[in-house]
Amino acid sequence: MSLSAKIFKKISLFEGDRVLWMVLFFLCVISIIEVYSASSNMSYKSGEFWRPATQHVLFILIGVTTTVCIHKVPCRFFKLIPLTLPLVVLLLLITFFTEKVNNASRWLEYGGVTFQPSELAKGVLITTVAMVLSSMKEEAQSQKQTFKIILVLSIVICGFIAPENFSTAAMTFLVVLIMMFVGRIPWKYLGSLIGILALAGGMAYAFLTLTPENTIKNLGEKPGLHRLPTWANRLKNHTEEPEDAKQFNLQKNTQVAHAKIAIATCNVVGKGPGNSVERDFLPQPFSDFIYAIIIEELGILGGGFVLFLYIVLLFRTARIASRCENNFPAFLVMGIAILLVTQALINMAVAVGVFPVTGQPLPFVSKGGTATIINCAYMGIILSVSRSAKQRTDLTPSPVDMIEY
Repeated sequence: MSLSAKIFKKISLFEGDRVLWMVLFFLCVISIIEVYSASSNMSYKSGEFWRPATQHVLFILIGVTTTVCIHKVPCRFFKLIPLTLPLVVLLLLITFFTEKVNNASRWLEYGGVTFQPSELAKGVLITTVAMVLSSMKEEAQSQKQTFKIILVLSIVICGFIAPENFSTAAMTFLVVLIMMFVGRIPWKYLGSLIGILALAGGMAYAFLTLTPENTIKNLGEKPGLHRLPTWANRLKNHTEEPEDAKQFNLQKNTQVAHAKIAIATCNVVGKGPGNSVERDFLPQPFSDFIYAIIIEELGILGGGFVLFLYIVLLFRTARIASRCENNFPAFLVMGIAILLVTQALINMAVAVGVFPVTGQPLPFVSKGGTATIINCAYMGIILSVSRSAKQRTDLTPSPVDMIEY
């Protein structure tokens, strides 16, 4: 390597896995284009045509800067993140007493900045689970103790999130379950847990879909159950969807109906950026249903490309994890990647009508300040681990060097 190349490598801002940097770049570019397009109706009503775009670009720039800063942090410092667990629990408790927006208390405001504590809680829980898994020994007693600790932590964090944002709580618990599988928690524990969850899920599904609407409404007036009618309506709307499109109630199923129209009216290459029609009818075209707008404007190829980017993110992270010498960074990056990709798949499944409506945005693409910044911080952690793993790989002598030695 030449001297100039060595100097450039030292001052380079973008180290680590180059493929992941490209994935982040493409997702951010798509986000800026599609959020600006999807926000056009809001811009027209407010008269501030450039504000949604400039505001979102600002958050993207802050997020990328966060990625650059965090990916320079040595991996060992991430072991300090679990120390913030009590603070996260406190923030989730405070959230219960804040003003409800869309019948949910999910946001805290401090100094004019609004953020969701659940976004922080997901990362802290995954980091804590990675740390607990990395300390597990092969003895049966250690495995059992590790399983109990992870289960208690997950129930506490997800239990605080669930009343206001059940989909986030369920998704986070699913990611923890996958992490325990990757971390080689014995099947006798995981099998029992999966069985209990399946039974509880079946009973909850039957209760929400079969219970009379008036009963659900009355239960929703009780403390902690105000989201119950919303959950029941979403499940019923998804399961009771008419086969004949002419019988579809556009007033009752506005989001799903217009998302399907957006997808159905696209072609291979789409209508082109900025030419969406259904963005004017969807309540959240720049957030929960942005994938439908992407397909409408960029076509099947564009939608497939976005899906491909998340698949690349997952597989490149798995490759990084396989290069780690220690268990903690491997479990940490896999947990974060599984979280991001799972959330993306849920958002896409909702947009195409495969999954009931939830409030899960598309990571790195949907409009959102704190969510964008936190997701970029997650990417920074993955890139930090990839940077250290690459350095260790570069220091490993090649077979030729070993023969010469």
